[in-house]
Amino acid sequence: TMQSSGHRFRDVEHHPLLDNDSYDPSSSEADMAQRVWFIRDGCGMVCAIMTWLLVVYADFVVTFVMLLPSKDFWYSLINGVLFNCLAVLALSSHLRTMLTDPGAVPKGNATKEYMDNLQLKPGEVIYKCPKCCSIKPERAHHCSICKRCIRKMDHHCPWVNNCVGEKNQRFFVLFTMYIALISAHALVLCGFQFFSCVKGQWTECSDFSPPVTVILMIFLCLEGFLFLTFTAVMFGTQIHSICNDETEIERLKSEKPTWERRLRWEGMKSVFGGQPSLLWINPFAGFRIRQLLLRGKKGGPEFSV
Repeated sequence: TMQSSGHRFRDVEHHPLLDNDSYDPSSSEADMAQRVWFIRDGCGMVCAIMTWLLVVYADFVVTFVMLLPSKDFWYSLINGVLFNCLAVLALSSHLRTMLTDPGAVPKGNATKEYMDNLQLKPGEVIYKCPKCCSIKPERAHHCSICKRCIRKMDHHCPWVNNCVGEKNQRFFVLFTMYIALISAHALVLCGFQFFSCVKGQWTECSDFSPPVTVILMIFLCLEGFLFLTFTAVMFGTQIHSICNDETEIERLKSEKPTWERRLRWEGMKSVFGGQPSLLWINPFAGFRIRQLLLRGKKGGPEFSV
């Protein structure tokens, strides 16, 4: 399979059979939607677990060190509910990013039978990935960790143990946004707590001793500052890429677009789905519990449950 001009490739890439998530005629999009994606990568799994532990640590310090010992009931209640809601949204977004197929191209579909089914016209040529032996759509890139070609692959993120691609970019953007928000909230609460403790000369400031309280809060401040900086920058980068209809890989490689770029607002709607609404910031939108109950086929570095 050889490369061709951009317009030839787009004609083939948008072929109905080529756009399907599977080249198996017996499978359907509904069947694929029931599959849960998971990458068995040691480094990625460790990073994902660390992410959860750091969020749990922040929640512990905020709840048991700063809010519960406070004498101001409404201050504790409002901040406690807000922080824990943001934490749940952040971890839910993390799970959706990690367990959602980012847009993997069917593995090993570059067969003679499938090529015949495409009914290519004379002179039409398409891309073939030699690593996973699959027909490679335009803007797809091969991930050496996922061992698959990913549609509109932005990058592979070890913190979510998955690629960020066409189908899970929305959840990754929500994950960075909610982590940035809880990090900023934690830093503000730490500032108020330090001021309150110093003003009260550390008496009845916390149920923990002053040295333990200081150590816990210092670690939380460091964690909050690092996470806020990283996720805020990543969130801004993702929104910029979506508005420009350009992935991070395409930007780094300075690839000239051979596709028709969407307008900025159209790019946002294509990623988040439909007209602007609260569903845009809801990581539970579109979730079906049966995805976790039905068992599919195993294969490659991912499995289905």
